[in-house]
Amino acid sequence: MSTPDKIAVVVNPQSAGGRTARQWPQLASLLESRLGSVETRFTGEQGAGTAITRGLLREGFDLIVAVGGDGTINEVANGFFHQDRLIRSEATLGILPLGTGGDFRRTLEIPTSTPEALDVLAAGHAALIDVGKATFRRNSGGQACRYFVNLVSFGMGGQVAAQSRNFMGRFGGRAAFFWATIKTFLSYRGRQVCLALDESSTRLPFFITNVAIGNGQYHGGGMRPCPAAIPNDGIFDVTVINYAGAFKLLSSISMLYSGNVYSHPKVRHFEAIRILAEAESATEIEIDGEPLGTLPLEITILPSQLRVLVPATSPLLKNLELVKEGSTIPQKK
Repeated sequence: MSTPDKIAVVVNPQSAGGRTARQWPQLASLLESRLGSVETRFTGEQGAGTAITRGLLREGFDLIVAVGGDGTINEVANGFFHQDRLIRSEATLGILPLGTGGDFRRTLEIPTSTPEALDVLAAGHAALIDVGKATFRRNSGGQACRYFVNLVSFGMGGQVAAQSRNFMGRFGGRAAFFWATIKTFLSYRGRQVCLALDESSTRLPFFITNVAIGNGQYHGGGMRPCPAAIPNDGIFDVTVINYAGAFKLLSSISMLYSGNVYSHPKVRHFEAIRILAEAESATEIEIDGEPLGTLPLEITILPSQLRVLVPATSPLLKNLELVKEGSTIPQKK
């Protein structure tokens, strides 16, 4: 891409278990050596990244780099929008992945190596990706809306996210997430939910372990519940994992990482651009890894909205060219 005139980074100093804060002087030097002058803003509390990003865009910044994990990327991406419209349509989101999960960067094929990720920021290409909009019930009550770029899940995934802030956090985010996963595995008893897809009035009943609605393919630190999801194909992948007991689920855990989840007998796979989900009991949701509320949930799509820097080899660029040429994107299998 051509060098943007104004570049800013939104840094979560607590990402990577606090290593980002400790290593920031060296990281800042590397950034400026590759990108030139960079405005730096630090997030001080949860949600701050969204307000910071909106302010930077209104100041005319062309490239906003999210420095941190999936939660930081989500906050910065939310900052690009106000009432479903881009604040600055020509601006681009860049990603320097320094979190413990790194799920969205896997779909975009952004390297974990900092020098290689900087190469993408300096010489990558901008791909337009879809953005999801989730409307749900806040934990504190009332309705809330949140944009997402990667994945929404509810059921076990939401419960794990809700318990991921625990005493193991002193050893890092991965340890806390692992403890929450084990605890949830042993206690989870399934949820009765109903889904309505697109304009259908039919409510599909399921007794679930988990439902994942993917713009991206991964969540939970490398699980791949939506392996067919492409972030710029104009549609969400919906993966329903019907309930199985803890031991049956544990025996099949490898399939969640394999990319073959659709072949499992407990799994149903759908595609939709609008999803409604309701439950008979409290059912937690997670949005790009963050525990933000409960069902009921409505998800809609904002197609080809957000410019994101990706490697030159990214398959997203091929999809983008097909869209530009008016060609048909190959059908998923």
